[in-house]
Amino acid sequence: MTGTRLDSLPWVYDQTMGGVLRRAAETWPERDALVFPALGVRWSWSDLDARADRMASAWIAQGIEAGEHVGIWSMNVPEWVVSQFAAARAAAVLVNINPAYRLHELEEALRLADVSTMIVGSPFKGSDFVGMAQSLCPEAATADGPEWSSSRFPRLRRLISLGARPSPGWLSWSELENGPRATAADLAARQAPMRADDVFNIQFTSGTTGLPKGAMLTHRNVLMNAYYVGRRLLYTERDRVCVPVPFYHCFGCVLGTAVCTVAGAAMIVPAPAFEAGATLAAISGERCTSIYGVPTMFVAQLEHPDFAKHDLSSLRTGIMAGAPCPLPLMEKVTTVMGAREICIGYGQTEASPIITFTAVDDPIESRVGTVGKPLPGIEVKLVDPATGSDSPPGEPGELCARGHDVMAGYYKNPAATARAIDAEGWLHTGDLARLRDDGNYRIVGRSKELIIRGGENIYPPEVEEFLNTVPDVSEVVVAGLPDRKYGEIVAAWIVPSPGATITEADVRRFCHGRISHFKIPEIIRIVPHLPRTVTGKVQKYQLRDQAIRDLGLEDVTAVPTA
Repeated sequence: MTGTRLDSLPWVYDQTMGGVLRRAAETWPERDALVFPALGVRWSWSDLDARADRMASAWIAQGIEAGEHVGIWSMNVPEWVVSQFAAARAAAVLVNINPAYRLHELEEALRLADVSTMIVGSPFKGSDFVGMAQSLCPEAATADGPEWSSSRFPRLRRLISLGARPSPGWLSWSELENGPRATAADLAARQAPMRADDVFNIQFTSGTTGLPKGAMLTHRNVLMNAYYVGRRLLYTERDRVCVPVPFYHCFGCVLGTAVCTVAGAAMIVPAPAFEAGATLAAISGERCTSIYGVPTMFVAQLEHPDFAKHDLSSLRTGIMAGAPCPLPLMEKVTTVMGAREICIGYGQTEASPIITFTAVDDPIESRVGTVGKPLPGIEVKLVDPATGSDSPPGEPGELCARGHDVMAGYYKNPAATARAIDAEGWLHTGDLARLRDDGNYRIVGRSKELIIRGGENIYPPEVEEFLNTVPDVSEVVVAGLPDRKYGEIVAAWIVPSPGATITEADVRRFCHGRISHFKIPEIIRIVPHLPRTVTGKVQKYQLRDQAIRDLGLEDVTAVPTA
């Protein structure tokens, strides 16, 4: 078991999100807080603080009560950040809704989280957020005013559009900004009983398996995570952080907005959704010192045709998370991009989100080959997923975490909460890890993604790491497929580098004699791209399910042989 005891609690321990924003506004009133270069938005900390107060007061005037669930369904826009802090000021609970959701998923989210008010974004590319909301809530579309009720969602009472008001049954953001507000005394009274261990955010996650669940995060969960991540990155108010990752995800709204607010660092948001060119322009134009992203985002920037035109010399650090990072990519990010102190983080939404994190002065091998050490105040242990007993030294086991990062539970789902967090407070991540002699942890796979081929344990990340060294390979994903003889076999999907041609035979020749024969993929597919979630994670199940259909393996159950 590892972890650092909290001998002295940091100043954020008893704070709320609203209180931390107030401190930033008092400490750095005129420094940049939030910049959207493409929109011409440049707000100081005092600007952001005032806007959060104004919107919280408007919500209270509209009847939003303490503890009510306010959902936001939008791309990255300035109003998203204001909503995050307005919810904290109004003692409401912000519910993050994935902008990639379609009707069925939106309906499920509204119902699961008991959303009473939903903030709806303006149309973006193929997503008509207002139109989809109207189809689920026809009562609002036909109402003569904002007083209506939904037969499908009994809790839902308000729809707020970020653009023009679609119908009299809606409210609009601009009208709320300029409309009736609660008094300063009412706003202060709303905040007075708030505590650091109050839930203020619900984020949807599938956890290890099953349907989406609402992870309840407290002010303390988020702020302690933000504080220690900022410390690992050596952030100060002089840092300028490029945040191209989505706000709805914990990468954006914890490691982005919360970390920056605690440290006083500026948030630079390039575009509503990730665009490599816009991100490079933002780094250059705003002299960003830090850059966030998943590995594919960094690949897209490095391979962008205008990469050489941008001055990235201001970069110092950043966070790469969401997927394993191949060594060649990390070397390019540190040298070619210049983010020499970029760090790797590991965690999950249920852990607010970071459990372990590397340090800016770790050697590059540690920042690629491991996910670092636990944040202070977080204990980590490795257990046998079958028995629950501690794994022997040096052996992999399921990574479990306990401390200030562990969520308050899944909303209205005590059974799922009990499966995720045991009676002693340990969060079971479902990830297999190994503890190295230097105290750093290395993730070796998901417990449910472990490939057992004829009794041999194969960890997909290990094979992926090796295949990333094959010449002309840009990306790799490895998964197990059912097999009648071995129980499971190794399959790999490979994306060639731009302009390169690579064949299955090329890959096999490179593997021969370099890795154990049972780790060489039996099935190799050369593909133009990999299916991904909106946050850039590869959807392995899509690749696996399609391969099972293509190979006629639907009737084969992956039962490993002895």
